[in-house]
Amino acid sequence: MAGSSQLVKELREKTGAGILDCQKALTENGDDVEKAIDYLRQKGLAAAAKKAGRETNQGLIHSYIHMGGKIGVLIEVNCETDFVARNEEFKAFVNDLALQIAAANPSYVRREDIPADLVEREKAIFEGQAKELGKPAAALPKIVEGKLEKFYQENCLLEQTFIKDPTVTVKDLVAQKISKIGENMNIRRFTRFQLGQA
Repeated sequence: MAGSSQLVKELREKTGAGILDCQKALTENGDDVEKAIDYLRQKGLAAAAKKAGRETNQGLIHSYIHMGGKIGVLIEVNCETDFVARNEEFKAFVNDLALQIAAANPSYVRREDIPADLVEREKAIFEGQAKELGKPAAALPKIVEGKLEKFYQENCLLEQTFIKDPTVTVKDLVAQKISKIGENMNIRRFTRFQLGQA
């Protein structure tokens, strides 16, 4: 039976999507839960894209202390309304982002935040490394591009794999929350402190 109640329940638990969305996803994907999850993620990203232009003037500045005071994070996440900013799900989401920053130590929110001269310096280093390994000149651009993508994944919060669910990136997580909560959200900035480090 398409979209049986047990499958709908399982899909809701895994995605947080609404009942009707889960039923439709299961029907569209022949009751294959994994395909239905992908379907909902794609729809979630599409829904989030529609909200991306909206102003985010409300939100939360949140502090998180980790490892008995050895690591601290301050993060500002914006949303559209004060109502959502006070919502427990939004607060939990912001806390998860702070936990991600504490654990994964990104340096920037998004790749556009990285200074152009730093990107160029990294490219030069990656090219030099490839040459040292005797890689052919024709392969260098592709090697450098691959290493640069890895650099972005390590240093940009939105590009990182989410520590609580390695099947999604932080960017995907933000899109899912935008779709579920129904408001645009923006990670404005963060600062990470580690005891004994400048």
